Amino acid sequence: MSKNQINKYVWLVETLYKAKRITLKEINRKWLETDLSEGLEIPRRTFDNWKKAVEEMFGLVIMCDKRDGDRYYIENREVLEDDGLQRWLLNTMSVNNTLLENKSLSGRILLESIPSGQDFLATVMEAMKKSKVIEISHRSYWREHERTFRVAPYCVKLFKQRWYMVGNSVNENRIRIFSLDRVLDIHQTEEPFKYPDDFSPEVYFDGYFGVIHDETLDKETVVLKATREQANYLRSLPLHSTQEEIERNDEYSLFTLQIRPTFDFQQQILWNVDGLEVMEPLWLRKQIAGMVKSMWNLYKGGKK
Repeated sequence: MSKNQINKYVWLVETLYKAKRITLKEINRKWLETDLSEGLEIPRRTFDNWKKAVEEMFGLVIMCDKRDGDRYYIENREVLEDDGLQRWLLNTMSVNNTLLENKSLSGRILLESIPSGQDFLATVMEAMKKSKVIEISHRSYWREHERTFRVAPYCVKLFKQRWYMVGNSVNENRIRIFSLDRVLDIHQTEEPFKYPDDFSPEVYFDGYFGVIHDETLDKETVVLKATREQANYLRSLPLHSTQEEIERNDEYSLFTLQIRPTFDFQQQILWNVDGLEVMEPLWLRKQIAGMVKSMWNLYKGGKK
């Protein structure tokens, strides 16, 4: 199947999802506004074929309501709303479509570079699918020399534009997290492994902010005080899925999170130190205060 054809299916899904209910005539009106159309409408038979393809590819059922003026709609919208991976894939493809349709604006579209870890992602996922051990050469930021690991890959996670792999280090017989942008070489072996029945990626990262996994920290209620401006950012892009706003006024808002306050979470607080204040727990408040004091000591004696 051509990439261009997949882009058409994604466009149809996105159009139906946004419109909720829409006629084929209205779909074609929007279709003709895109470069993908090449000035041609979608014939009825082609549209029916696209509907079938969308159901097979994304598991989405497109129905037509005769009583509502032959309007089409996605019957099982919850697939997009509840399935994070499915929604992420469609969003990514949709952005790709938008960029392809606006190549003439390439000099006015600024993108962030992504570390090279994605180059190894396909190999990791293939090994996950085939349940094969992979061998990697890895060099962390904390070691001068690279190390070789044989790993049974369990899952992958994207965090702050970096891909991470969680897997069992075979020789050590313990779970490790590897940043793929620190991998120097990788290859799939013929050694099989069995994905453990008692391992769940969601459970493994339950209560964590990013990719640091520290079981010595308990999940607890963190209360953050956000300035009025910072609160707007937290409402539009929550720090964590458990985030709740419990108080709001003209000057600040209070948010709670049920989280394990690992180092990467603390770094996120420091990133927004002028707009966020830790109220609870007390130990975390003191920890952040200590970091801020160290920053002050670092800068107070510097050049003016």
